[in-house]
Formats: sequence, structure tokens, C-alpha cells
Amino acid sequence: MKNSNGNTRLILLRPYIHKQGSSNRLWLLVFLSFFTVAFLLTFFYNRESIPIKTTATAVITKAAETTSSGINPPLATTVINTLLHYASRSNDSFHMPYAELKPISDVLRKCSSPCNFLVFGLTHETLLWKALNHNGRTVFIEENRYYAAYFEELHPEVDVFDVQYTTKLSEKQELIASAKAQIRNECRPVQNLLFSECKLGLNDLPNHVYEVDWDVILVDGPRGDGKEGPGRMSPIFTAGVLARSKKGGNPKTHVFVHDYYADVEIGDEFLCRENLVEANYMLAHFVVEKMEGSSFQYCRNQTKSSVS
Repeated sequence: MKNSNGNTRLILLRPYIHKQGSSNRLWLLVFLSFFTVAFLLTFFYNRESIPIKTTATAVITKAAETTSSGINPPLATTVINTLLHYASRSNDSFHMPYAELKPISDVLRKCSSPCNFLVFGLTHETLLWKALNHNGRTVFIEENRYYAAYFEELHPEVDVFDVQYTTKLSEKQELIASAKAQIRNECRPVQNLLFSECKLGLNDLPNHVYEVDWDVILVDGPRGDGKEGPGRMSPIFTAGVLARSKKGGNPKTHVFVHDYYADVEIGDEFLCRENLVEANYMLAHFVVEKMEGSSFQYCRNQTKSSVS
């Protein structure tokens, strides 16, 4: 090629510049291809793993549902007998002997799972009742709020609620007469005590206590003797109303009263002699059936109660 002076000028083209550009594009293509393949592999891997994770979740969920529905196997007989054996090995008069533990244990064992067990009083047997009612719901009602809080702190798996009793043993006859006079109103045998002003009824328990269909109720509190003590009149009356007011579940409720020698009269009035299965000096076992809302008598047999 000639310039303006007429001289010939040679222009050399360097082919390696062209090759360098091609090489860069090639590496870019390889780089993009690598990430495309990696993305596709990741996509398909995750897609294939979703059913596996879903299946595992379903298995875990099913297991949780099985546990919550109470399908877990009950305690073995040997375990129950061992618990009763060691719980009754004490010379302490405040411990229940084997003869008193066994009837309650037998009822809990035969109870349809899950069993709803309500206990008035925190005692030496509290942890035993919790263990024997395996897979069931066990709730304790205690008069001493400080001890209730202390016990629940030590054993957070135990449900404890405190209650304040307003009754006095010295007023027993007056309270019985008042309840019988109000049998069609505040003290009727079928009702939700949460909304009742009956002097013998406990109306300050947690709301859900009144909604549960209790299968077994044990009255082993409050503690204390003497005319100024609250006695067990309110728990016995409340147990009778809860048993008669059940909405579903088993129509029969097993009610046990410990230290029964002091509560024969109140037991005859509101749990009824006709419902008494067995009794000795210390423990009474009643089976109380639910009633229709229009019922206005505690006992079908209105014979005079036996007084201790």
C-alpha cells in the first residue's frame, strides 16, 4: 500500500490477536457451560430429594400423632407392681399402704387410654400417681400455693394448681343444709361449677378443669384437722358434681376418698351410699354415673345418710 509520498507501505496483520480474542470467548463459553451444568445438577438433585424429605416428615408427624393419641403401650405389670412395692415400703403414717394404693392403681390400669385423673392434694404419692397414669392426663389441686409452686419447680412435668378453700369443719352441718336447700339452683348436681356460687363448690379452679371428663378423681386433700380446718367437704361435693356433669367419655367416674373415716356423712350426702363399691376405715371407692341436666337429686335412694 502506498502512502501520500508514493512509497509503498507494508501492513502486517498479526493473526495472534485474533486468536487471543477467540481464546477468551472459548474460556467464557466453558465457564458458562460449567455453571449451567452445575445448576441443572443441583436443580434435579433437589427435585428428587423432595419426596424423601416429605416422607420422613410424614413419618415423624404420624409418630407424634400416635403418641398424642395415647396409642403408646401401657406400663407393664412388672413395672406397676415394682412402683407399688417401693411406694408402700414405709412406716410413715402419712404414706398409703399397699392395700390402699392397689385399688386406685387397678382402676387406673383398666381406665381407657388416655385416662383423665384429678387429684386433690399433693402427697407422698403424687409422683406415683403421675407415673401410674402413663400416657394420661393427671392434674393436682393443692391448697398451699407456695408448696404447689415449689413442687412444680422441682417437677415441671407435673401439673399443679392451687386453690383457696373457704369452708370450715365447724360449719359442716350448715353447709350440707345450704347445699340441699339450693339443690335446684346454685348447688344442683349437674352444672358447670365455674359459674356457681354454691358454698360447697369450688369455682376458682382453672377453666379447663371444668371442661374435662374426668375418669378417676382422688380426694386426698386438703390437709389439716380441727374445727377451723377446711375439711374435705368441698372436694367431695365438687367431685360429685364433676362426675354427674360429664359431657362425654365413660359415663361412670371412679371417686376415691382417702381418710374416709372423717367424711362418711358428706360422702353419703353427695357421692351416695348406693354408689359405694368398697370402703374401709381409710379409703372409700365410689362409682358415680353422669346425670341429665334436669336431675335435681344427688342420690336416687333418698334414705337417711349414715353418720360416722
